[in-house]
Amino acid sequence: MGKRFDPGVQFGVVIVGAGPAGLVLGNLLLEQGIDCVILERREREAVEGRARAGFLAAHSVRVLTEHGLGAGLAARGRVHRTCLFRSGRGEFTLDYGQLGRGEVHTVYPQQELVRDLLAEYLRRGGEIRFGTEVEEVTEGRVRVRGGADVTGRYVAGCDGHRGAARAALAARGTRTARWDHGVTWLAVLVQAPPSLSAVGYALHERGFAGHMARTESVTRYYLQCPRGNDPADWSEDRIWAELATRMRTAEFGPLKEGSVLEKTVVDLRSDVLERPGTGRLWLAGDAAGLISPSAAKGANLAVLQAERLARALIRALGRDDDGGLTRYASDCLPRVWRAHEFSHWMSNLLHGPTAGDAEARYGRALQYARLDSLRTSRTHQDFFAENYTGI
Repeated sequence: MGKRFDPGVQFGVVIVGAGPAGLVLGNLLLEQGIDCVILERREREAVEGRARAGFLAAHSVRVLTEHGLGAGLAARGRVHRTCLFRSGRGEFTLDYGQLGRGEVHTVYPQQELVRDLLAEYLRRGGEIRFGTEVEEVTEGRVRVRGGADVTGRYVAGCDGHRGAARAALAARGTRTARWDHGVTWLAVLVQAPPSLSAVGYALHERGFAGHMARTESVTRYYLQCPRGNDPADWSEDRIWAELATRMRTAEFGPLKEGSVLEKTVVDLRSDVLERPGTGRLWLAGDAAGLISPSAAKGANLAVLQAERLARALIRALGRDDDGGLTRYASDCLPRVWRAHEFSHWMSNLLHGPTAGDAEARYGRALQYARLDSLRTSRTHQDFFAENYTGI
């Protein structure tokens, strides 16, 4: 959408990718009069319809609200302050809104947030080009398949961990720290109201199961499954039967069932670039680091990084001072690593061994010890609350 690109025009910032990071960044730049353009490989319908995460931390809500991007989540978002844990030793609910810093989550489906951000970006006069395949990213220049190069004083890579922007930094020798959690989830979106008033985490010897509300009529479930599973092998009957077993419905009551809208397999992996940019190319969101979904940090890190990168780019373009870009890296990375540490901790809490040998029995006993400490220790609960809601 927007004007046809003139090859002779240089933008202030060329943003690659129209996910939460790219759209928040674009809106914040336009707010300060910085001209920018977003290049997105998918068509608008696909961008607005992709169902992803839905948990916004208090910091993300503040950023969006302060910059005029929070009307939708204020009207339709729902506050969540508790999470529930189930295991063979019973059930308990943790009111994390009364612990730690007293912060809560706002549940707002990511596709709705993306629609809000995109509408506001266009309202502010921003340019976006859908269906644009980026072939290569260099300093201040983006090569587009079948079209003229797009140039800018800076390029912001927000096109995910497999995107061209990350590949450009890797080609220059930027190293990546990686971790494979050795866990795979079947992620299921169902047409059914939430069965629990809270986020639900179920620990079971058959594997983890999770319940996450999205809207009043749509719920997200997760099932730990062996790596290499094909979603097609999971029929609706099998999904609901396995959820019933792991969520222990015989003991705690039935789930509200409905048709399966979507099912995908997610391998839990994490990585972080040692530096999220250099010179005239800087990254935010999954392009700068991929985090496992164990603690719902991905979208919140994207908002944090987009806000910090916007500040740095506005300073660089307005004052010809790139000191903010240097601090962008040093400011974000400690927060990113803290989020990864908690996500890793959550993964260890939720995923115990599924075998039946002596080592598996030991591992499951440790898992239950972690859960029991969370249930009984106020210090442990405060740690959980601060990290669960914070960045």
